[in-house]
Amino acid sequence: MINCVIIDDEPLAREGLANYVREVDFLNLCGVGENPLDLLHLIDQQKVDLIFLDIQMPKMNGIEFLKIMQKPPMVVITTAYPSYALEGFQLNVLDYLLKPITFERFFKAAAKARDYHKLLNRELGQSKDDDDYFFIKCGNKYEKIPFEDILYVEGMQNYVNIYTDKGKFVTMLSLKSLEENLDERSFIRVHKSYIVAINKINGIEGNEIFIQSNRIPISRNYRQEVLEKVVSKRLWDGVSKKVSDKK
Repeated sequence: MINCVIIDDEPLAREGLANYVREVDFLNLCGVGENPLDLLHLIDQQKVDLIFLDIQMPKMNGIEFLKIMQKPPMVVITTAYPSYALEGFQLNVLDYLLKPITFERFFKAAAKARDYHKLLNRELGQSKDDDDYFFIKCGNKYEKIPFEDILYVEGMQNYVNIYTDKGKFVTMLSLKSLEENLDERSFIRVHKSYIVAINKINGIEGNEIFIQSNRIPISRNYRQEVLEKVVSKRLWDGVSKKVSDKK
């Protein structure tokens, strides 16, 4: 779960963003404020992972605050002024949202924060139990995909098919971008067009992987890596064969 705060001097803007946060189940709204001085108080009280920060505010604007703040949490700028974009990104803000902000654009920024938060936790060896899923957009709907449900992923030209225990999901992503966000300990590329969940593999024969009733091709370029990562560490020596009891 990502703890976030909203800092904006406009009540309607704060309420609009707060409503968006409540729609995203990996965000937890832990405070709102009218200016950066309120933010200092909120950070002293609790752990804050993400700030939705306006720029033009009384007492101190958001850019000035970021310049003096040491080791700020993740920051998403929310403003009606596009002219601050370059300066904002030079200060390593995660995203820059121009008002009026649509939910779709907000969710994209939130997902970016979730992925970056996950990466930081993984680097620190602190991967959280609640980071076991992600969302994708399928048409007009946002679908929750638990990592443990994924069987395999098929990359097409401009989209991917994600096959899970609950069915098939199609979304406009590249296979490369999806691969970058999958745990390499749990998933492996087996073909230029396929990534599979290692623990869902039922067998390997020739140049094919068997997952439930599905057959996924293994390309020559990936075969050795697949055998080393999937088979070698769990291969029992000796000769065995499958037998069935006969009564």
